Amino acid sequence: GVEGATAAAQALSLPAEAYGNDPQLEVMWAMKAYNHAEIYFNLISSVDPSNLKLTKVDDQIYTSFRESFSDLNIKNLDPDMLKTADAKEKWRPFCNQFDGVVEDFNYGTLLRLDCEKDYTEENTIFATRIQFFAIEIARNREGFNAPVFQAKKQPS
Repeated sequence: GVEGATAAAQALSLPAEAYGNDPQLEVMWAMKAYNHAEIYFNLISSVDPSNLKLTKVDDQIYTSFRESFSDLNIKNLDPDMLKTADAKEKWRPFCNQFDGVVEDFNYGTLLRLDCEKDYTEENTIFATRIQFFAIEIARNREGFNAPVFQAKKQPS
């Protein structure tokens, strides 16, 4: 109910150090991340993604992202481009520039690897919120999310 949702939201806003490895918190985080993913996928299925504005600073995020990651294949992400030690070193300065600019910039979220497919276990990776925004803003602006919208527009 409302009280449970409020308690969950409050719990999820506390720093990770406050919890250790609390299984209940992990379940709440997973539910929140999944709900966010589901809402986002429904959004790009219903509205032309090229018209979406995900944050107040989309232009800044996009410009900085493409300056830092001009050759990153955003259509089909390679998990190593996000998760290896070298990749994390490259992402760190990009992400940190949005501390105080994008709310909860370093919170965990789910990101699709192949942007033409839905969120599934095989097609999903854990990423920070700013990585999600950077990649999805680029996918929207560069037309890579258009097939999701087009597929939902087609009569069955």
